[in-house]
Amino acid sequence: MSRPATLRPRVAATPAPARAAWLKPLRDWPRSLLRALEREPAVVRILITNVLGSAPREPGVCMLVGQEQFEGTIGGGQLEWQALAAARTLLAGTSPAACMQRMVLATDLGQCCGGVVELWMERYTRADRALLRAASDAACAGAAVLITTLTPVGVTHQIVSEVGSNEHADLLLRAARAQALPRVSGSVAARATLLERLDEALPALWLYGAGHVGQALARIVAELPLRLTWLDTRAELFPALIPDSVQIVHAPDPLPSVAAAAPGTRFLVLTHSHALDYALCRAILARGDFASLGLIGSKSKAARFRSRLARDGLPADTIARLLCPIGAGGVDSKWPAAIAVAVAFELLRAIGADAADEGSTSAPPATASGCPEANCANCRPTGGAR
Repeated sequence: MSRPATLRPRVAATPAPARAAWLKPLRDWPRSLLRALEREPAVVRILITNVLGSAPREPGVCMLVGQEQFEGTIGGGQLEWQALAAARTLLAGTSPAACMQRMVLATDLGQCCGGVVELWMERYTRADRALLRAASDAACAGAAVLITTLTPVGVTHQIVSEVGSNEHADLLLRAARAQALPRVSGSVAARATLLERLDEALPALWLYGAGHVGQALARIVAELPLRLTWLDTRAELFPALIPDSVQIVHAPDPLPSVAAAAPGTRFLVLTHSHALDYALCRAILARGDFASLGLIGSKSKAARFRSRLARDGLPADTIARLLCPIGAGGVDSKWPAAIAVAVAFELLRAIGADAADEGSTSAPPATASGCPEANCANCRPTGGAR
């Protein structure tokens, strides 16, 4: 027997309080800064130029600060809180357009990290939009260095992308991207110069499949330091709002797209079709120059695919590169988001291991003996003069 409907008293609607947006990582800071300047007349960029000892974030990390909003993070805590306050003072426009600040986390901020963080803060306005567009274009084209010079008169900028055109920029242009850290020389009182690489060498990930797990994984990967290309035969499954960090490819026949991926790409195959899964895996394995290949599925699916690949003539060592099932062990949940978290964790662990191997075999970055500046902030010892 149905119960009578309960009449609820109507409550007068009250305006909802303003809600903050999700905190997002900062990618392609020149482009993000251009977008921020559409909303605000001035924005301050905070860049970590150097770290001595332990700190929440690493050199090269930056954030954007407006009067009402900010984007990105330099590590949170008192470090970020004090930097935000300093940036909003710089926003007022009564001080020079750029400054440097050195923060001792333990004594100055009460943070137990115990390290020293050096910051470069710079105010940008809508008059800088041409510079920012040029910087974003240069970063997309390849290795590029932005040289920012601060003098008592003001701030100047130069973008360098060719080795040999600027001896100070050559050190960063020649270095592997992971070791091309920002370099600061001089002092604010006289002449300070910041050199930083604009391009980012983020690992490439191609994700085939926009089903439940594919969508859950794409949401996570969009927040990670990866370049995601997301492909599916079904255009209607892609969400309407896609972050700038994700490239969408609607491919009615996705098989030819395998050849378009750059060498060293990581692949994840999660389509709705076992036949398509197999064709993609076979094509990826055949090209051979990929970083990793993961396939969603059970152990029985993995066994069937490996057996069929062997019958098709692929060598055993090539077949062994197929990772299936994918995801970190010990996660039994079959919720799409749980599977996505496990896959993302395993992906990050593999990328970290590869980076560690590459770092152990690559040449060390330039030290003080190879630095053209006598007072380079990156070369000073911890107790050096400021």
